Amino acid sequence: MLSVVATPIGNLADITLRALTVLKEADIVVCEDTRQTQKLLNHYEIKAPKLISFNAHSDERKVQEIIRYLAEGQNVALVSDAGTPGICDPGFKLVSQAVEQNLPVTTIPGANAAVAALAVSGFPMHNYLFLGFLPIKKGRQTLLTSLAENPYTIVFYESVHRLKRTLADLVKYGLGDRQMLIMREITKQFEQAYRGKIVDLEKSPIKLKGEFTLIIAPDNFRESNSN
Repeated sequence: MLSVVATPIGNLADITLRALTVLKEADIVVCEDTRQTQKLLNHYEIKAPKLISFNAHSDERKVQEIIRYLAEGQNVALVSDAGTPGICDPGFKLVSQAVEQNLPVTTIPGANAAVAALAVSGFPMHNYLFLGFLPIKKGRQTLLTSLAENPYTIVFYESVHRLKRTLADLVKYGLGDRQMLIMREITKQFEQAYRGKIVDLEKSPIKLKGEFTLIIAPDNFRESNSN
């Protein structure tokens, strides 16, 4: 059985009882960074028999190695450094291969930065577009231009090094008047939320440290919210 296990995105208390049970009973824990996962296991006094690193640099041989363990009937728990595996990390490759080979896969839901930020945004949540990380070069202008015509709430992640550039680009490509929530260090001690028009947030003194989740309201949000 391959168990896709969500782990905390910051606060270590944000893990389910079911996730802890699955990690305790796993024969193998597959993780992005064994050091990060070991910290979590140590915190909850879990002794995993085997940790296998699986990250963006892992090749097809590593996928097949893990698939063999699954085919042998071993219980494998897949985790990421933080949050739900497969979302903006290479875990989806392993899940895809397991599904293709008709191996059992189950989900252990839990923390997710996009959903956590969306829940406190105050923006419509019945329809939203999740973009992961924006393209750095190829396709960036095309995507940003298209977002100006998108009718849904938009959710994406951004690195500390590109936040200011992204805010400037959003203004440049016609989204400056949209309302936005920028959340930094979600669930951690220094969590911060910045709210306002994108054009104003671009000029705001945002602390450039940690990880960021950005939520853009639909263009008609102000009108519909005032009715």
